[in-house]
Amino acid sequence: MPSSVPTILVIDDDAEIRYSLNRVLSSRAWQVAEAASGEQGVALVKKGPPPDLVFLDVRMGGMSGLEALQHIRAANPRQLVILMTAFGTAQTAIEAMKYGAFDYVMKPFDPAKVLALADHALQAHADLRAAGDYKPTINADDYREGIVGASPVMQDVFKIIGQVTASDVTVMITGESGTGKELVARSIWKHSHRAGKPFIAVNCAAIPDNLIESELFGHEKGSFTGATGQRLGKFELCDGGTIFLDEIGDMALATQTKILRVLQAGEIQRVGGTETIKVDVRILAATNKDLEAMVRMKTFREDLYYRLNVVRIKMPPLRDRPGDIPSIVEFCLQNLVKQRKARVAKVAPEAMAVLARHRWPGNVRELENVIYRSAVIAPGDTILLKDLPADLRAEAGVPASADSKPPFAAAISEAGPGAAAGEQAATPPAPNAGPALTLETALDFLQAELARGDEPLLPRLQREMIARVLKAEGGDPAKAAKRLGLTKAALQKRLKEP
Repeated sequence: MPSSVPTILVIDDDAEIRYSLNRVLSSRAWQVAEAASGEQGVALVKKGPPPDLVFLDVRMGGMSGLEALQHIRAANPRQLVILMTAFGTAQTAIEAMKYGAFDYVMKPFDPAKVLALADHALQAHADLRAAGDYKPTINADDYREGIVGASPVMQDVFKIIGQVTASDVTVMITGESGTGKELVARSIWKHSHRAGKPFIAVNCAAIPDNLIESELFGHEKGSFTGATGQRLGKFELCDGGTIFLDEIGDMALATQTKILRVLQAGEIQRVGGTETIKVDVRILAATNKDLEAMVRMKTFREDLYYRLNVVRIKMPPLRDRPGDIPSIVEFCLQNLVKQRKARVAKVAPEAMAVLARHRWPGNVRELENVIYRSAVIAPGDTILLKDLPADLRAEAGVPASADSKPPFAAAISEAGPGAAAGEQAATPPAPNAGPALTLETALDFLQAELARGDEPLLPRLQREMIARVLKAEGGDPAKAAKRLGLTKAALQKRLKEP
């Protein structure tokens, strides 16, 4: 039976780093194990039980950290690993995330950031365990139309689709952008007697007014500058099939007149031509605009409106059917796996809760985009809270990342001079300011700084302390000297020191 105390494995060939990191992590009563090489660390993970979290150094003698990471993830694809490196190069970061690291931390590290990052990772580990029992509730193969939803409003949509497939009635599909209007049109076509004939979708908003008639009806050679030959339009190419006029509210009035003629007589004329051509095409139209208001404003033909609006299917926005979100997410993930665009198969409960609460102004299209992006970012087989876009996490009140925590050096200077001797700060720490400053945590910080060995430590800490206290006292040397326990002359002397 697994222990309720989180277990953390530290893999580093530097004994001082292992000692320092062990002390920092043990301050939270976490159970910490150590390995002095990549080979030893990999063996411990394979032997099991696997730790909840691994801190792994990048540069070690023998097996490197990146090699060890690959072996660890191969043995346990859900193992969370935080890499430690003193070389913050682009290559290190790219390689770390490529091989599935949860995150990485720079050396020399500060305890507050390490603890915050460990908290973040252990929460992700808990999410992974919670998602471990997850069983898909849908099979993407059952939704070949691409329209997913069991809510009452979607069931009404499915019923109307079934009712209009048996005839050639013109259908108007309305709804906000991203709700799936084209999917409805394709579904009507697939289930109609025209399914063996072409389906052509035309985005009326994407074609300039001076070209849309040529696109729809074709043109004759020499009919306008650049017309070097005869061209068949969409209606001729779609003869016997179904044409979907998307965003028809953006169509110019002159073109609307010609669409009306197709509906009334089943006839077209190419641009620049005199021949009348018979076409047998079913028209489905869609818009996210208020056509009734456009008719009143004389920007959309009233007679065309009634010809198109024989049967209306209104697609509901995603915010009106939040209960469908988990099923849509599962459908997206199963398709991504099938298309080999991602290996993610599920979403952690906390992440799903955030998805379910979002208002989705971009509707299903926005949700699909978020799932694709999160699935690519996720290091394992599960989308965690951290993998969701920052704006969704912020909306749910989740900190953007562990890196948003203030650094440990700031905690030292802001705690006051007595804190260095193990006393409590005069004022309570700010939210998310990390652990309370004590002599032990200060010594741990010093131990980590000593590992750098690039310059004398005391002068650097002294400069940092003086600069921060001066800032806190509004740049007043007298107040800063008093806060530091120095005379004003002594402070000025130290300010002049290199």
